[in-house]
Amino acid sequence: MHERSRPRPINLWVYLGIPLVTAVALVLLELTSVDMDVANLFFDPAAGQFIGRHSYWLENVLHDGVKQAVILLGLLALLTFALSFFWKRLFGWRRELGCLVLALSLSTAFVTPLKKVTQVQCPWSLSQFGGKETYSKLLEARPATDKPGLCWPGGHAATGFCLFALFFALRDRRPRLARVALVVAVVAGSVLSVGRMMQGAHFLSHNVWTAVFCWLIGLGSYYLVLYRRGMVEAPAAERRVA
Repeated sequence: MHERSRPRPINLWVYLGIPLVTAVALVLLELTSVDMDVANLFFDPAAGQFIGRHSYWLENVLHDGVKQAVILLGLLALLTFALSFFWKRLFGWRRELGCLVLALSLSTAFVTPLKKVTQVQCPWSLSQFGGKETYSKLLEARPATDKPGLCWPGGHAATGFCLFALFFALRDRRPRLARVALVVAVVAGSVLSVGRMMQGAHFLSHNVWTAVFCWLIGLGSYYLVLYRRGMVEAPAAERRVA
């Protein structure tokens, strides 16, 4: 017998309501100057650049190093999922591993296509911060340019927020560990987001949008792979026992 657990109920007011309210708030944020105000906090007018623009720690450790660590995590998850088809000890975890691989993959794959479609400029490219490009908000038309932007949503933020996948994969089998994974994802995503904002790579809203997308991808993967399947299987198993 492999250890199984029936999916725990989902409170959609929390799991789906909060990200949707956040998305609405982000749309309304377009009517304000919050993004530009926050970016100004990290810009040094005297030096003419963002305070973390050439930081070794922010670029080499917090950006490159963490990205490589998450790539390694993804590869390990994929390898373990593959092994679950052959190694008996992993048979019972196959579906959770599949959910993890799916959520991690989608949480990192959606960024680049959206960047190419939206063509939002990075703060460091804008004339307000020493660049040559004209500022435009997400829902505004893009000014003509020879160098379209590639900054929405926040790519490096996804490196941290993609760890929501761990929370959903562990939610039913290891609730306490799942909560730890949730905190790790929030902290990692937030730290990486602030780091890139200090470098002038993203506005605040870019990173919050990424958090919303990663959460919804994790929730969708969990519902399709674990939650819905588990709710269907449980009654069938009960009928067999009866």
